[in-house]
Amino acid sequence: MYLISRLFLFLTKSAETSRKEREEAYLSESADIYDLEFRMRKLDREKTGRQPSWMNHYG
Repeated sequence: MYLISRLFLFLTKSAETSRKEREEAYLSESADIYDLEFRMRKLDREKTGRQPSWMNHYG
């Protein structure tokens, strides 16, 4: 029964919710404030890299 409930939760989560949970888990693994800041900047860089290439000139 546990496996079925976990599968149902997995299938009903939106992509945005899953992404946020992964990011929060990644940030919570930081060792200190400097590591946290590094990880936050890394996530920010990855987010800005997701825009179409033609938008790189506007920013």
